[in-house]
Amino acid sequence: MDVAEGGVVVGVGASAGVAEGELLELIGAALAEAGLATAAVRRLATVEQRAGEPGLLAAARRLGVPLVGHPAGELAAVPVPNPSAAVLTATGTPSVAEAAALLGGGELLLAKRKSARSTVALASLPTPATEPAPTPDPEPISDPTPDPDPISDPTPAPEPDLRHHGDAEVRAAGLVDLAVNVRTGTPPRWLRDALAAALGELAAYPDQRTAHAAVAARHARPAAEVLLTAGAAEAFVLLARTLRPRHAVVVHPQFTEPEAALRDAGVTVHRVLLDPADGFRLTPEAVAAVPEHADLVVVGNPTNPTSVLHPAADLAALARPGRTLVVDEAFMDTVPGEPESLAGRRDLPGQLVVLRSLTKTWGLAGLRIGYLLAPAELVVELGRAQPLWPVSSLGLLAAELCSAEPALAEAAAAARQLGADRAHLLDRLARVPGVEVAGAPAASFVLLRLPGAALVRERLRTAGFAVRRGDTFPGLGTDWLRVAVRDRATVDAFVAALEHCLTTTSR
Repeated sequence: MDVAEGGVVVGVGASAGVAEGELLELIGAALAEAGLATAAVRRLATVEQRAGEPGLLAAARRLGVPLVGHPAGELAAVPVPNPSAAVLTATGTPSVAEAAALLGGGELLLAKRKSARSTVALASLPTPATEPAPTPDPEPISDPTPDPDPISDPTPAPEPDLRHHGDAEVRAAGLVDLAVNVRTGTPPRWLRDALAAALGELAAYPDQRTAHAAVAARHARPAAEVLLTAGAAEAFVLLARTLRPRHAVVVHPQFTEPEAALRDAGVTVHRVLLDPADGFRLTPEAVAAVPEHADLVVVGNPTNPTSVLHPAADLAALARPGRTLVVDEAFMDTVPGEPESLAGRRDLPGQLVVLRSLTKTWGLAGLRIGYLLAPAELVVELGRAQPLWPVSSLGLLAAELCSAEPALAEAAAAARQLGADRAHLLDRLARVPGVEVAGAPAASFVLLRLPGAALVRERLRTAGFAVRRGDTFPGLGTDWLRVAVRDRATVDAFVAALEHCLTTTSR
């Protein structure tokens, strides 16, 4: 059987709790039936409510390929030869396996095959040089036997709450804040004094020119390539409403606001999930999992909540002609020297958009000031979508002052101190049995996996510490917590409380 150069995608439908061995056995049998080698497999694909299943993730790791989760609505739009009413009721698409296999625009090589708790189908991937052709609408074939999904688990897994953010964890008074990734002791006195002194000028309408020029100079970019925004979060809304992408991809786990903004704008979002076994790194396999016809790709660097710093070259590999690559660098100034930043790149194919925030290092979450760097034509288009005077006078003053050399030197010193404090936190956590730190943290927070994390989080609150739950990030679950890096004394007190909570939880 001939297979397109792109290789094979294995569509997978599975019940909750499906075993890795069962999946691998069924996939192997399907490949053998189609006359294909395991090496032909380029990715596994499923409905996004199953993309966090340990058995599916383990099978993908064994095959050395990424696991991609597609929204049920996106799968439902793909015509399949073997629809099932039961699967449609349970998952929102008439065949998870066949639709997931065909979604990339290839040709079905093997219709769905079933085991007790899983279903697989095989399809070729189109060659990268061609735009995927629409899949012909086949003649439906009667399928009285439903896929395993609805038999054992008729209730779809709940979607992560994309609107939950760390500030919700610290609304109770008296908690030590390890949930919000804002540098403690901020805004610094000099910045507070400057903002206070400007209060007498609030009667005048905001004038962006000085702040605009300061940000452009800070990044050695033409002023026409800078757009000031009411926080970096506004930039996600502007991009979603202005670009209206046909095939948007968000690389997860990451900050959820980009996906929420896209969904609010009526855009279907395709998720590519990074693997915890790879330390949530953007591996070549993960890059290959992004469909060639994706016209918008969003990724964080360093990524919230994983704290992973991706090499600039790996991010650049996502750029394509006709594609807008959005890199969220809200935490880049927590990395000494910012070696992997793309803020100065203007040579990549397609459109590169880099987002920055002043919230984290300078403690300005309440002031709402951020900016983006992008080609001048796109900046003009996005700017037209903003209201008049989108950034306040105080926000503009903060942007100007925080882009000046003295502030940049202070931020660099803070990043170096953060690195020392993070090393101390990691050293202390390494001595706590049962706690696993994800990947190689590079930002102002670390991601932890530990048994019973949801209960531990509640007990930490009782002990006076607020940490960020992980289950609201796509690709994570209830065993994950995000913890902000703090000074050594705070870290020591937190780790002592964590050890006590783990001991009482295990009883």
